[in-house]
Formats: sequence, structure tokens, C-alpha cells
Amino acid sequence: MPLTDTAVRQAKRHEKPRKLADERGLFLLVQPNGSKWWRLKYRVLGKEKLLSLGVYPDVSLSQARQRREDARKLIAEGVDPSVNRQAQKAASMERSANSFEVVAREWFTKFRTKWVDSHSDKIIRRLERDVFPWIGGRPIAEVSAPELLKVLRRIEERGAVETAHRASQNCGQIFRYAVATGRAERDPSGDLRGALASPQATHHAAITDPKQLAAMLRAIDGYEGSLVTRSALQLAPQFFVRPGELRAAEWEEFDLDGGVWNIAGAKMKTREPHIVPLSKQAVKILRDLELLTGSSKYVFPGARTNGRPMSNVTVNAALRRLGFASDVATGHGFRATARTILDEELSFPVDWIEHQLAHAVKDPNGRAYNRTAHLPQRRQMMQAWADYLDKIKAGAAVIPMKKSA
Repeated sequence: MPLTDTAVRQAKRHEKPRKLADERGLFLLVQPNGSKWWRLKYRVLGKEKLLSLGVYPDVSLSQARQRREDARKLIAEGVDPSVNRQAQKAASMERSANSFEVVAREWFTKFRTKWVDSHSDKIIRRLERDVFPWIGGRPIAEVSAPELLKVLRRIEERGAVETAHRASQNCGQIFRYAVATGRAERDPSGDLRGALASPQATHHAAITDPKQLAAMLRAIDGYEGSLVTRSALQLAPQFFVRPGELRAAEWEEFDLDGGVWNIAGAKMKTREPHIVPLSKQAVKILRDLELLTGSSKYVFPGARTNGRPMSNVTVNAALRRLGFASDVATGHGFRATARTILDEELSFPVDWIEHQLAHAVKDPNGRAYNRTAHLPQRRQMMQAWADYLDKIKAGAAVIPMKKSA
């Protein structure tokens, strides 16, 4: 006699497991602890087997019967439902192991050593915030172009168009890594060309007019905040390195007697070591600062702890405090300032300037210059640059300087 919902619900436990039969091999197994399990008894190749169909009341009587019928259809087709379930479980585990997030984190771990910390931090934060919540759990081979576009549209719709394009670029790199490692057939991000709004070209605000630069230099000298911040402000235009390279400077990298700052490749955007010749003015600022922060690891330690460098917003915040808006001047903008004036006002060779900017320049044969290329000339240029900054700051007439032969 078939089971009823009432009979299943009221089934009592006994000292030994008890079977309550339904129809066509389905029965309810009531355990001594009171738990109730649905089981299906079936035969494959003359061998009797059992298949678990779930636990009551999570699986109702009607649901158990439907699962029985699904299993019987497989048996009729010559498929063992137990073997089929194991195969599905294995496939599910494989898909989980090859989810977008798993592959993305593997890609990130493999390539992060080629990026500076600030760049790698931005990439993983972008993925964790804007991508993983939506497609992180999806098998990477199953993510479609429309599905990816929907993720990118979420970013675009909040006005972060540039971030959407960067996220698309990162996703493309991840998909191509998945293809290369045999976990995806193709990169769907390539189908999205033109689907996102074009980002507006942005540049770091920079002062390139010598008279305006002179006013800024005088304002910096009058900065009334901490000595660490003022020193960073004074050295930023002299060194014209990237803000992250400046704030992460460590005392062990400096040879003040030899007048040189050696930056390890791991800290550079190009991943190549870089040399910054120190002018006499820069050495003086550093020696004064050394009395205050020389016992710490960082030249410009954070305000709360010596164990970390100053915040990445400190220099820009100080510029705002001095009255220079974000569309007028930025810490990164000192690079454009030096690039423009060294070329147009002081007439130094572009090769020297580009090497000092740590740009990835190559010689006519396509070979990358090493870090010591033009070093004697760059020493001369950096001292001339510091002298020029002093000259305009003092109010001298802005006259193009002639470099010595």
C-alpha cells in the first residue's frame, strides 16, 4: 500500500532501523535516532543497489517520488543512477575548482610579482569589489560575453567608466590565462569591443609655467605642517619620481655621500632598478630630515607609525592645503613639470629626461637602456634642475639655461 503524507509524518522511531515501503522500489528508512531517509532499491545488471534520495522533511513524499521516476528513466536508458550522481558530483567539483574567482586568484598570484604593490593592490581590490560578487563562483568556461558585460555595466553606471575599462582588461587577461591553462575555450571579453562608453582622457594636473612653478615652490617652503610632509613636498619636484616611489623611499637606498638614490626594481612601475642622482640641495634636505626619521625604515614614515610609509594622499592633501586645487597641481604632476621645462626651457636631450623619468625607452636597435645609461649627464641635469628651481624661487628672471658642453 503506497505511503501517505500523514503516515510519513507520524512514522515513529524504533530500536532498530525500520523500512516503510511506498511503490516501485521507493521506501522510507526510519533510523533509531528519528531521522527519516528516502531510499530507492533498484537493480542494474542483475545486481541490487540502493540510491539515497534525500531526508524527510527536506524532501517531501511527492519530491521523493519524482526523484524515483528520474532515476528509473536513467535505469531504462542503461545508466546507473548512482554512477551518474558520482559523475555529476565530480563535474561539479571540477567546475568549482575552475571557477572564475579561483582562476583569477591563481593568475593574480602568478603575475603580481611583476607589478609594484600599489598596482597589484588596485587590481585585486577591483576584482573583489566589482567582479567576484557577480561571476566569481561561475565556472570560467561558462561565462559569456553578455554575462561579463552585465558586470561591467554595473561599474559604468555608477560613473566609473575608466574603472569599467580596467576591469574588462583584467578579466580579459584572466580569460586568456584560463585558455592557456586548458580551463576555457576562449576569451569573451574580446566580443565587448565598443560596448562600453569611451573614458574621457585624463591627465595628472601639472604646472608647466615657470612663474607659476616659482610661486608653488615658495608656498612649499612656507608649509607649516610636519617636517616630513614639507620635505616630501620639497623633494617631489626635484626627484620627479612617481608618488608611490617617493613615499616608499627607504633610508638604506640612499648614499648621501655619493649623492645617489638606488630604487629597487620591485618598487618601480617598469620593474627595473632606477637611479636618481641627488643634487646638493636634495642632499641638504635629506640630511636635515635624517635627524628626525633616520632611525626608522622609511624616509617619509606615516604620521601614526614608523613601520609604514606616509599615506598616498599626503602630498596631494598638502598641496590642497597650500591652495593648489586638484585640477591645478598633483604630486604626479611634478613629472610633467620636469619633463616640459627640462626640454622646452633648459633644452636637455629628451633621452636624458626619459631615462630619468624611468620611462621604458629603447635605443635605435630596440634594446632597452640599462639604469646607468647617460648617468654622468643625468647627474649634471639633476643639479642644473635643482639650481634652476632655486633660481626661479628666488625671483630671478626666467631665462633658458645653457647646459655645459
